[in-house]
Amino acid sequence: MSVQDYLDKHMLSRKIEDAVNAAVRAKTLDPVLFISNHMKKAVSSVITKVKARQILDSRGIPTVEVDLYTNKGMFRASAPSGAPIGMYEAVELRDGDKGTYLGNGVTKAIRNVNEKISEALIGMDPTLQSQIDHAMTDLDKTEKKGELGANAILAVSIAACKAGAAEKEVPLCKYIADLSGQSNLFLPVPAFTVISGGRHAGNALAAQEIMILPIGATKFKDALQMGSETYHHLKAVITEKYGAHECNVGEDGGLAPNISSIREGLDLVKEAIGRTGYNEKIKIAIDVAATDFCIGAKYDLDFKSPNKLGQNFKSGEDMIEMYKELCNDYPVVSIEDPFDKEDWEHTRSFSGLGICQVVGDDLLMSNSKRIEKARVESTCNALVLKIDNQPVDIVEKEIPMNNICIQWIVASSLIVLLMAQQFCRNPVNQIGTLTEAIEVAKLAKNANLGVVISHRSGETEDSFLADLSVGLATSQIKAGAPCRGERLAKYNQLLRIEEELGDQVVYAGEDWRQS
Repeated sequence: MSVQDYLDKHMLSRKIEDAVNAAVRAKTLDPVLFISNHMKKAVSSVITKVKARQILDSRGIPTVEVDLYTNKGMFRASAPSGAPIGMYEAVELRDGDKGTYLGNGVTKAIRNVNEKISEALIGMDPTLQSQIDHAMTDLDKTEKKGELGANAILAVSIAACKAGAAEKEVPLCKYIADLSGQSNLFLPVPAFTVISGGRHAGNALAAQEIMILPIGATKFKDALQMGSETYHHLKAVITEKYGAHECNVGEDGGLAPNISSIREGLDLVKEAIGRTGYNEKIKIAIDVAATDFCIGAKYDLDFKSPNKLGQNFKSGEDMIEMYKELCNDYPVVSIEDPFDKEDWEHTRSFSGLGICQVVGDDLLMSNSKRIEKARVESTCNALVLKIDNQPVDIVEKEIPMNNICIQWIVASSLIVLLMAQQFCRNPVNQIGTLTEAIEVAKLAKNANLGVVISHRSGETEDSFLADLSVGLATSQIKAGAPCRGERLAKYNQLLRIEEELGDQVVYAGEDWRQS
């Protein structure tokens, strides 16, 4: 074939002429670079390669990282992983070989990406997010993504989203907004973890997190400053009261002094806020994660102290009274999972008081049926949205005992068993694809529930969560403490988004519950 025949066959002469004319009109100083980029844009992008590898998350546990290639470049994403909740989500795939990473390896999921998923997606348009996600779920053929692994599917889904944004030449958050049909963008109010407890820390505090919300800031950058300053003042307060040895941190970066009561933790946080001078500009939120210490119909706030087991045993009504007092004595404006995931009655009763935002995480599990039930019964008024991999409970919650003493002995054994096996279970994923995340967010908003985008205890340095929060127009984000690289990756990305979009995006601030 002659050169002219080749040019004619591919219509290159016309395309080159168009590129040269565009360069002339643009009066570019580098015509070669301009023409090269112009020609590249003229070619429709397709997925050319999908490559996965095993990396470690912030806890040192393996997870899946994916590099997805198009003719526009390479796009990387990784799947986070968390602690156990329930039975309604998609199954994460682990190797189970106790001799390697204590059974937590993900080489099976890696192989599924490199062989099955890659083959199915090569040649697809990266802007067709829904079709890509459905292709993977159809390939899996299981309800909970147990064949390919939700960790494998999720990492590919996020990487494809990044590739789609690059093809459209728009910021990732705006691309997600287009996918979800959002026109108004918000920078979320960050719920900074400042004290860690529950399963996230080795102290005696039953509640999982105490957080601060800088709702009085007018810009996200100011909110981040407030969070950082409060965190460091809190560290100083703890050092003064208990010594520097009590400034350990939990899995999500929150400080973890060996306190045993929520009130003691709130006193520390309140003093730290006072030292910053921000006072009314910062409010407090609590993630109780009460499912972790619910035994039958009772709640043991000393479940992490074996020598005190059963001494701080509260009924649902007792817990409601405690929350009412906390909201009255401290600037608490949000409480997450105040009761067991199946304790709809007390959650509904507490929410009905209207004294603070009541958030459902374990309660709702991003499950459509549970979200609809919450809507119909007005059980809570906000939902935690996670795109993650997390373990499933392996022990039945209900303990049919007649003798309370026997019940406590069994409960003690179960607690030890659960904590020992925390990283050895079959994990699950609340949201297996970006398309599912968008659907759950829409479902929650249609049910008049607020949406709180949330990190996981096992995070990576991937900052996708920040763009997702802005793109879905949620007005709240939980990404951990204002320290540790994998947490700050999200907060720093929100800084960049605020800088890049300028007046196109508004910090939620006082309107933090609008989503």
